[in-house]
Amino acid sequence: MVNQSKPTVAIYGGSFDPPHFGHQRIIEKAIEDLDIDQLIVLPTYLNPFKTTSSVSAKKRLEWCHTLFGKINKVVIDDFETTQKRAVTTFESIEHLNAQYQVKYLIIGADNLSTLDKWYKYEWLNKHIIWVIATREGYNTKIDGLREYRFLNIDVEISSTEIRDKHDYSKVDSKIKASVEKNLLGQKNMKNTIESRVKNIVEILDKNKAEEIEVFNLDTTDYIAKQVIIANSLNSKHTIALHDHVKKALKKEGDDVLYADISDDWVVMDLGDILIHVMVPEYRNKYSLETFLSELIEEQKKAKN
Repeated sequence: MVNQSKPTVAIYGGSFDPPHFGHQRIIEKAIEDLDIDQLIVLPTYLNPFKTTSSVSAKKRLEWCHTLFGKINKVVIDDFETTQKRAVTTFESIEHLNAQYQVKYLIIGADNLSTLDKWYKYEWLNKHIIWVIATREGYNTKIDGLREYRFLNIDVEISSTEIRDKHDYSKVDSKIKASVEKNLLGQKNMKNTIESRVKNIVEILDKNKAEEIEVFNLDTTDYIAKQVIIANSLNSKHTIALHDHVKKALKKEGDDVLYADISDDWVVMDLGDILIHVMVPEYRNKYSLETFLSELIEEQKKAKN
C-alpha cells in the first residue's frame, strides 16, 4: 500500500462578522505566496476573547461559503461552528492535523499584541509558521515568534467598521442584502435591552411559563448582561416554550444565536441575554438563581 502524504494547508480563522473583500484579498494573496495544497477558512462559533457576535455562526458560515467557496484551493470548514462554543486555535489545529498537515496560521497584524495570551501559545509557536497579514496603523512587532512571514497587503476596512459604518464597498454584492438585514435587526434590538427582556418575559408568560425571574448582571463579569429563568410545566412544555420564544423573537428581528435543548432544561443564548427554561425539579436541584444573586452581591461589595 502506498502511503500518501497529507495535504499541506494554511488555516485562516476568524469571526468573519461579516466577511468582506479584505478577507478575500488575504486568502488570494496567501494562496499565491505560500507553498500549500489548500487553505482552510475556519469561521469561529465564538471568538475565545469575545462574549458574543453580531449574527449567528450559521449565518457567518453561509456568508463565507458565498464569498470564498469558489476560490481555487479554498475549503470552508465548519469544525468550530458545529462545536457551538468558543474553540481555541490549538484545539482546531489538533483536529485538522488528523486530515491535513497544518503548516501555516494566518493572522491579522492586530493580533500580534495579544498573541502570547492565546491558549498553548508556546506549542503553536513551535509547530506552525505564523503568516501575518499587514494592516495599516498596526505595529508589526514580532518579538518571540519562532518563524513567520508577512503577507504584503493592507486591509483598509475591518468587519467592525462595516458593521458600524454600513460601508459595503468591500462586501460582495451577494451577501450585501443579508448583511444589511442582520445589521438592521441588530440596530432595532438596541432599542433597549430592558424592552427586549420585558418582551421575552411576556412571551414566556403568555405561553404559561411559571416563576419567571430576571437578573440584571450588567455590572458583573458574567457572560450575559441579563438572565431570565422560568419554570416549564413538564418536559414537553420545556421544548414548546423554546419554540414559542424563538419564533416570536425572529418575527421581531431578534435572534437566538444558540440553544442547548433537552427535555428538562433549555438554554437560549441571545448574546447579551440568556434564557433558562427548566422543569421545577431541575431548577430546585441546580439553584441557578442563588448563584446569580450571590454574583450580583459580590460585585456590589467589591465596588463599595
